[in-house]
Amino acid sequence: MSPSQVSHSGSRAVHQVRRPQGEPVADDFAWVEQALPEPGAGTALVENLYLSVDPYMRECMDAVWPLHAPLEGRSVGRVIASREPRLAVGDLVFHRQGWRTHALVGYDEARILPALDGVPLSHWLSVLGGTGLTAYVGLTRIAELRAGETLYISAAAGGVGSMAGQLAHLLGAGRVIGSAGSAAKVAQLRDVLGFDAAFNYRDGPIAEQLAQAAPDGIDVYLDNVGGDHLEAAIGQMRPHGRIAWSGAIAQYSTQPPPAPRNLFEVVERSLRLQGFLVRNYGHLQGELQDFVVPHLRSGRLLPVETVVEGFDGIVDAFLGVLSGRNLGKMLVKVA
Repeated sequence: MSPSQVSHSGSRAVHQVRRPQGEPVADDFAWVEQALPEPGAGTALVENLYLSVDPYMRECMDAVWPLHAPLEGRSVGRVIASREPRLAVGDLVFHRQGWRTHALVGYDEARILPALDGVPLSHWLSVLGGTGLTAYVGLTRIAELRAGETLYISAAAGGVGSMAGQLAHLLGAGRVIGSAGSAAKVAQLRDVLGFDAAFNYRDGPIAEQLAQAAPDGIDVYLDNVGGDHLEAAIGQMRPHGRIAWSGAIAQYSTQPPPAPRNLFEVVERSLRLQGFLVRNYGHLQGELQDFVVPHLRSGRLLPVETVVEGFDGIVDAFLGVLSGRNLGKMLVKVA
């Protein structure tokens, strides 16, 4: 059933109804409507206001998400009814029951969001959410970026990449280089977000373009893509360089690409390659907030968000983030 066929009363949700073959399509999902749920003891009813769609969700479609069931996703909303004393009506909360207009949550499933002057609600899903935390953890904990170093970021115009480039400068990086998939995105990186160099990976061999952008090599690579981007970064790494690997969008809907052909250079150059999952670093949320909020208020940090208006747009927004139609973090404003 399409969104246009569903009335707007009650609670609405999107379920996955089949496993995709290659790239997901709209028919892999179905729209479901039910009566507005009533909170039971120890739960609160949240009206979702913003929903996040992310590349990692493509992998969830293959096996993690059950079919014909509510889906998972980062969300922020307002409590509209409660039988949990610690969640009051009117509280703004973060939780992970996405892809729906309303959610029943317990106290342990929600995080009450503080009211911060000058911080729009959407930022809790971008720069102050998992996106910003991924960038921050990758730079500070995994790659241990040092002042004056040269950093390369793939998918740099996406949610994580656009934050990482700006955070890197705030952390003292000497030179920040990014790759993206269009001329408009490259211009955004250079002219708006302050990247020192950027290139369109579709314009020619990535290794050659990276070598031109960083003729003296790179110290750190934040990998959101994998494949030939990772191979190019390894080839341009200085001895004792560090690679923080947070995503592999190049292979989410296709067969995995051939492994980088130069992996032994990790040994020869004494490189460090470490993958990480941001969910293991939730304890750093307060540290991220303390670092980021002053820069948001001063204007030194520019959150980049593509906001799709209306819950009816969530499937298209998700397909769009997989095909690169977003600048920065892709969000859905529910109402």
